[in-house]
Amino acid sequence: MTRVLLPLLFMLTLLAAIVAITIGPADITPSDALAVIAYKLGLLPESPLSALRTAIIWDLRLPRVLAAIGTGAGLALAGTVMQALTRNPLADPYLLGLSSGAALGAVIFMLLGWTLVLSFGAFIGSLAALTLALTISKLLGGTTPSRAILAGICISALATAATSFLIFWSATGDSYREILSWLMGSLAGTTWPETGLIFAVLVVSVPIILHAGKALDAFAFGDIAAASLGIDVPRLRFSLLAVTALLTGIMVSIGGAIGFVGLVVPHVVRLATGPRHRLLLPHAALCGAIFMLCTDTAARTLFEPRELPVGIITALLGAPIFLVVLMRYRRLT
Repeated sequence: MTRVLLPLLFMLTLLAAIVAITIGPADITPSDALAVIAYKLGLLPESPLSALRTAIIWDLRLPRVLAAIGTGAGLALAGTVMQALTRNPLADPYLLGLSSGAALGAVIFMLLGWTLVLSFGAFIGSLAALTLALTISKLLGGTTPSRAILAGICISALATAATSFLIFWSATGDSYREILSWLMGSLAGTTWPETGLIFAVLVVSVPIILHAGKALDAFAFGDIAAASLGIDVPRLRFSLLAVTALLTGIMVSIGGAIGFVGLVVPHVVRLATGPRHRLLLPHAALCGAIFMLCTDTAARTLFEPRELPVGIITALLGAPIFLVVLMRYRRLT
């Protein structure tokens, strides 16, 4: 079954992307979308649509659709890696404070006027939050699953409070509403450079994560067991956590603090692929892309002309699943 699942998910991602481009106030068909893409790629001499409809497809909808795919894939991979490294089924970038730390870093850089390096600020913020959460967990007597989660929730609350204070103190007029919407998760207004940044980070991160698939399986038996198999545990853990922080930071700097994607998707995918990471990781990436694409499309169309922050929808879907996982985890400990 898993042999055909990955190609099937890939085809579903392409199909969902085409459908998402056609959904919206402007009447656009799948053939229109494909024709404009072909024209922009130089496969057609001229666009069959007007300049306005061509711009709607190429400048508004397509970059947003691709950003949703990249963001979903990145957050799902980050969640899968964190659950393996911490041996914690509840770990994800949101619960461990990475998303909140990235948001705080991005807001600080925003207020300082360093908007050109906003993503770097988000990366620094997510890395600092992860380091603090793991350090606190270790100081409490060792990095156990429950301690890591509790430390992450603490860091997340502190970062969220600091972010809210900075916005309350400095934002004025419409900027207050715009920043608040971004913090709740929104891909509205995503541009081609931002989409390019998302995929550039994925191009760097995905090979590293996929290459570590077998090592992540070994982490399930503990650090000592992993080291006995010849794995440089500290070095691999540091490199994978740095990649996770980079993924989270870039995704948050562009789409805001979108929660629960990294928690929900790996658990659902394990039901089909099992726990082996060489299978789990690529399937989780594609399922995360489809999940994010569907939720973002729902966010921008359910209450037209108003747009709902996508983080609200992912939280509404993810919170009940988180509760189920929490109850199951409680029975196992």
